[in-house]
Amino acid sequence: MTTPVYVQAVEGLGTVAVRPIVPDADAPLLHAWVNEERARFWGMNGTTVEQVRDIYAHLDSLTTHHGFMVELDGEPAAIFQTYEPGADRVSECYEVEEGDIGCHFFIAPSTTPSHGFSTGLITALTAFCLRDHTRIVVEPDASNEKAVTRMALAGFELGPEVVLPEVDLPEVFIPEKKARLAFLRRTV
Repeated sequence: MTTPVYVQAVEGLGTVAVRPIVPDADAPLLHAWVNEERARFWGMNGTTVEQVRDIYAHLDSLTTHHGFMVELDGEPAAIFQTYEPGADRVSECYEVEEGDIGCHFFIAPSTTPSHGFSTGLITALTAFCLRDHTRIVVEPDASNEKAVTRMALAGFELGPEVVLPEVDLPEVFIPEKKARLAFLRRTV
């Protein structure tokens, strides 16, 4: 596995570590997660293990987009992706500012969910992003009320609903998506 690029102890939760995804090694686990019904907003339902590996290998080849495995006390807990908004379709939907970073995250399924789990992960992941950036932009699916509410509760300012345009390139296809923008600005 890879070395974590960020580690934070979160009171009441444990130690959160963020490490780059290793496509060949992580694909089977990621495949299991993203093919659950609750993962429909992640946009990878119906993919094979090989397709998941290829998607994350492609992401790994980019300098503007990055895929991470989030671990809690050494156990996989979430997928986290960061990107430069100016190099992403979201840039067509809002005015990108210098210092912006975009992110997506998907919390792993849990048979024993604990109170504060999502909040603790979001706390660590926003701290990770805001070390080197001044504002985070997220764009959950507009119909994913749970994710939109989670962002608001985490202190994100809800922005407008937008339509992210389709991306159709030889190496990647991403369908059009109605999303809700939300922003979190570094306060210090």
